[in-house]
Amino acid sequence: MDESREIMKKRLEERLLERLDYSREASDEEVKALIDDLFLQEKALRIWAVEERQQLRREIFFSLRRLDILQELFEDESVTEIMINGPENLFVERSGQVEKIKERFESGDKLLHVIQKIVGECNRTVNEASPIVDARLQDGSRVNVVLNPVAINGPIVTIRRFPDRPVTMEQMLAWNSITEEAAGELRQLVRAGYNIFISGGTGSGKTTFLNVLSGYIPADERVITIEDSAELQLQGISNLVRMETRNENVEGCNAISIRDLIRSSLRMRPDRIIVGEVRGSEAIDMMTAFNTGHDGSMSTGHANSARDMLSRLQTMILMGMELPLNAVRQQIASGIDILVHLGRLRDKSRKVLEIWEVDGCREGEIQLNQLYCFVESGETPDGKIMGRLEKKGALKHDYKLKAAGLAL
Repeated sequence: MDESREIMKKRLEERLLERLDYSREASDEEVKALIDDLFLQEKALRIWAVEERQQLRREIFFSLRRLDILQELFEDESVTEIMINGPENLFVERSGQVEKIKERFESGDKLLHVIQKIVGECNRTVNEASPIVDARLQDGSRVNVVLNPVAINGPIVTIRRFPDRPVTMEQMLAWNSITEEAAGELRQLVRAGYNIFISGGTGSGKTTFLNVLSGYIPADERVITIEDSAELQLQGISNLVRMETRNENVEGCNAISIRDLIRSSLRMRPDRIIVGEVRGSEAIDMMTAFNTGHDGSMSTGHANSARDMLSRLQTMILMGMELPLNAVRQQIASGIDILVHLGRLRDKSRKVLEIWEVDGCREGEIQLNQLYCFVESGETPDGKIMGRLEKKGALKHDYKLKAAGLAL
């Protein structure tokens, strides 16, 4: 934005604020009418092109009633992630590629105002005393905010966007993220009530894949979802309970953790419990749920591989309760039936890399049976990775399939 245009925008915003009636809530249409009236009075705007005036009108309206410069990014369906490193450094991810954009906030105060608007609508609080918060927007986008003094070059805002329509298995097949054979087996395993844990790195698509698998849950079951910030978009389940954690705030409301919600969910007569992600001591409660008859439960976690996920789960469980390591491993081996590991390859594509069956615990070690593994076969001239999720072994424990009257 050049200097003269920035000055014009600021002057019009100030005049608009002077005209607003603060004794009542003005509608969007009234605000737009006031902006149009100001434009008619501003002689300097008459020489502007129609497109330039319309763009300025949108920016002023978004600044007052929406999320300022972020609003147009939200309306751009190709943007999957927005990263704000202070008011002047904004980056977006499109099609897996991160790029810096020219837009910037006019001041740090303006950025702080947008942040407070975001977290306020989510019933969350962020300030110098509590400078870190996770929240979500009405469209389901996930927001993380870190303020000064923690963020030295802050405020820092990271927004992960999700598609308006949930991704389907058909789309994942079209993207070559998984094979039809593996997808068909996972469909039967979900329907039969196998407990499935999804692992992967940041941005590997764990939540998306969990949504996809949840589409196979029978419609007549009672499902409870538990998340830090609600992101799951389960479809076709009428008996659905969605729960979200709450941070402690200055009004005296106590924090409600994932552990609290898991314990409460056990009294709600669930058929399945879906925990969005485990990061700490709540892993012990998740494993309790997996081991107390809630077949078909699912969760996700961060890890570099499926085997690393098992090690992380052991560590997280020990954070929540002092137990012998062998007992912890027995709990994991009894609770989790299937491990699915996702990855983001060097060409930025997201794929299912491994599918393992947990084959019990013997001699103090969790045994794994590899069902599928992604095998890379080359690279196209434009840098796209070629490969296929190849079948490596057969399912050993089919008792849940037989009990459900299903087969692979």
